[in-house]
Amino acid sequence: MEKINLTMLTDFYELTMANGYLENGIGDKIAYFDMFFRNVPDGGAFAIMAGVEQLIQYLKNLKFEEEDIEYLRSKGIFSEKFLDYLKNFKFTCDVWAIPEGTPVFPHEPIVTVRGPVMQAQFIETMVLLTINHQCLIATKANRIVRAAQGRAVMEFGARRAQGYNGAILGARAAYIGGVAGTSCTITEREFGIPALGTMAHSWVQMFPTEEEAFRAYARVYPDNCVLLVDTYNVLKSGIPNAIKVFKEEVIPRGYRPGGIRIDSGDLTYLSKRAREMLDEAGLEDCPIVLSGSLDEYVIKDILEQGAQVDSFGVGERLITSKSEPVFNGVYKLVAVEEDGKIIPKIKISENVNKITNPGFKRPWRLYDKKTGKAIADVLTTHEEIIDENEPYLLFDPEHTWKQKKVRNFRARMLMEKIFDKGVPVYKSPSLKEIRRYCQEEIDSLWEEVLRFQNPHEYWVDLSKPLWKIKQRLLKEHSAIEDLNNNNNNNI
Repeated sequence: MEKINLTMLTDFYELTMANGYLENGIGDKIAYFDMFFRNVPDGGAFAIMAGVEQLIQYLKNLKFEEEDIEYLRSKGIFSEKFLDYLKNFKFTCDVWAIPEGTPVFPHEPIVTVRGPVMQAQFIETMVLLTINHQCLIATKANRIVRAAQGRAVMEFGARRAQGYNGAILGARAAYIGGVAGTSCTITEREFGIPALGTMAHSWVQMFPTEEEAFRAYARVYPDNCVLLVDTYNVLKSGIPNAIKVFKEEVIPRGYRPGGIRIDSGDLTYLSKRAREMLDEAGLEDCPIVLSGSLDEYVIKDILEQGAQVDSFGVGERLITSKSEPVFNGVYKLVAVEEDGKIIPKIKISENVNKITNPGFKRPWRLYDKKTGKAIADVLTTHEEIIDENEPYLLFDPEHTWKQKKVRNFRARMLMEKIFDKGVPVYKSPSLKEIRRYCQEEIDSLWEEVLRFQNPHEYWVDLSKPLWKIKQRLLKEHSAIEDLNNNNNNNI
């Protein structure tokens, strides 16, 4: 694929702020930013981390071209000093990220950036754009895959995606989430994701009869003959014609039927009758593929109703995450450095959900050594180490009386360093490895956390030192507010 310089894909205020930082003499001040999200889409308990490889590619190629400089000069609001800085721009930040495929939870940092504030602030848009999109689709795909209960799910949504990158990178994210393959051909070339597909209704319509269309296809692809049987009438013509063609064109050539696909109608009823008809014809091994406006809820319902299906094709409701098409990741300043000392920063809101966790932090995951199941995530200060040999006290950061002491656990730091002073230091695993790792990590979650509706809330706790820092900052800023109110009252 053609490599596009995406440096200027940024919100304009990132540039005005960078120019302002430079003009105020703080452009090189070291700042820390966290990306995290506040809520899981579709009311779930967890999301799937994805998009790190594309984030790495973006950061490796940050460069302002001459045409970018001239465009910014034409705006008439940027100093020549700033434009010279951009002309000689070199990315020098440290970046950490949670590996792709990891289940992640609200309010924990999934990407952390440390570096000159001009740089760390500037990359906000692309960090969010890249990670938000792929996390959203990987999460939706995983929900659908789990709903399928072991049956293969194929991603069929390219034509309904929001733009070509939505189709390509959406398919990539869906594969991380667990789909078996995709209809989007270019993703096999680019990422090695199996490209899958059969025929459209137009193939059937191009021939004088449905039977002739099936015969023509079977003669070209006898080793993988999957026939679309709902162009006219599934039960009266589609399946009878498919059976006839399988027996006369496929089996005599030494192959078995690839399957039938039903793309419309009452999928539960039609699949049951189709199974009966295929079995009566001696084609018990002929798979049934269902597609057409599917998502995790529809799949769950039709399986509970006894649908006979071997695999699913899922399109628009996966590739757009139609039920909740926005992943609400945010990028917030959490600390600055002054005289080599890290000074935590906090964003306060009347909405408790929008209050940030301050400071340079480490996210940890605690696993029960006996069961291998994840117990909780813990955010600590960057200096803290969780000692596996000592009991660890978990407590709810909002309702501190909710406490649990854990023993016999394994503690794992979740973040990996991906850039050191602007130099990439992380080797991305293969997509197959990420997909396999994702499944292993999901298997470490309790069934109660995996529920689609009203899942058990997974604990994301703060260490005692980090909790104290947060409380101190909340009190400090509350005191300022109270003082201002008192002054206003005296006026």
